[in-house]
Amino acid sequence: MLIPRITPCLLIQNGRLVKTRRFTDAKYVGDPINAVRIFNEKEVDELIVLDISATVEQLEPNYNLIAKLANECRMPLAYGGGVTTHEQIERIIGLGVEKVSISASAVSASALISVAAERIGCQSIVVVIDVKKTGVFRRYEVVTHNGTRRTGLDPINFAQELQNLGAGEIILNSVDLDGEMKGYDLELISKVAKNIRVPVTALGGAGSLDDVASLWETQGMIAAAAGSLFVFKGKYKAVLINYPNEREKLATLTKAGWQE
Repeated sequence: MLIPRITPCLLIQNGRLVKTRRFTDAKYVGDPINAVRIFNEKEVDELIVLDISATVEQLEPNYNLIAKLANECRMPLAYGGGVTTHEQIERIIGLGVEKVSISASAVSASALISVAAERIGCQSIVVVIDVKKTGVFRRYEVVTHNGTRRTGLDPINFAQELQNLGAGEIILNSVDLDGEMKGYDLELISKVAKNIRVPVTALGGAGSLDDVASLWETQGMIAAAAGSLFVFKGKYKAVLINYPNEREKLATLTKAGWQE
């Protein structure tokens, strides 16, 4: 049976592992390399690592940290943060990273996606679309730079454009639900996923495996990514790196209505 991916998403700020809430109030939760080692032991499906300080501070990708992460990882690794050129993308892939994530540059220099897809393949190009409800009518809008810059872009149209440019995967990230642990924005995910052909990974809002089950029940075979769910435990959000075992994954699938 093919099981949808369950993917931890780690946030890096100035080399430290942090967790945000609505893209603000970054809380230090540990060392990223130690977190990767724990996830190795738990046989994680895939790992997403996003440097949230690189683009805002106009920094190059942290190649030294990327190399350490890639050397430590025993699962597929997607890395994003500060990526603005295809040379950077190729260098990151050369360090042993399977996928490179692009976010702000997908808005400001969308041709980068086509060039990178042609040079290293669509399967290695992921675009993170950060989405926030804005304005009086609270419409979904693509934002960048940790949610501080509005773009005026509709996420559905933007996702379709990215697909046509050669993006191999879309990570759809809800700013409003980031760190809230109240469940995914199923309305947003549905609107985007049904209008594109490339795989969509949902991110932002998961607080339990019940939220993952709701995602699969309503959206079908879609990857579930989360941050807080895999670094916090309990109502007081004690820092504890965790990940579901095979029995828990199958129970989540069953709750979603899946059958072998």
